[in-house]
Amino acid sequence: MELIQQNPDLSAYLAADEAIDHHRPAVRRMAAQLARGVEDSYGYARAAFEFVRDAITHSQDAGDPRVTWRASDVLEQRTGICYAKAHALAALLRAEDIPTALCYQRLAHDDGAGHVIHGLVAVRFRGAWHRQDPRGNKPGVNARFSLDGEHLAFVPDAGAGESDHPTLYAAPHPAVLSALRAAPDRARLWRTLPEAL
Repeated sequence: MELIQQNPDLSAYLAADEAIDHHRPAVRRMAAQLARGVEDSYGYARAAFEFVRDAITHSQDAGDPRVTWRASDVLEQRTGICYAKAHALAALLRAEDIPTALCYQRLAHDDGAGHVIHGLVAVRFRGAWHRQDPRGNKPGVNARFSLDGEHLAFVPDAGAGESDHPTLYAAPHPAVLSALRAAPDRARLWRTLPEAL
């Protein structure tokens, strides 16, 4: 699949916004901490990915009722669903001048009823975009950071109506942001997740 930049200006993928708030102190502190001891931007990107994947719980997996959506809140509360974790990773990477896009997949809903949009990121290295999924590993999910082939949490099954969206967004999709901001808790969010973009 060919990934398509929504915005041809690469600087858009370094920008801060309300959700990817890498200008905030919580994000800057964590970025500085992760940058210690790494040799280059690739090492930093891997460290940031592994931190978000492993140290920030996926709230559904952990049974955490809180809904986070701003990167700074995700980092402070250490929880979030896939979208929130993608926002946190994008903020950490952009804080170190690594172009990062938000991207999405359409997957079968966990409860088997219909479909849901799943969020992940793409990083720009070696003149190309590389998708990464920081949602958090669990039995049956083994996502890894890689620039040599994808190692994502999920591979869409076209026969089940699942698909990859090729668009690389500079900001969270409005449907995703709206669902996150409106949900009072994760249980309600789970019932209002977007089914399509």
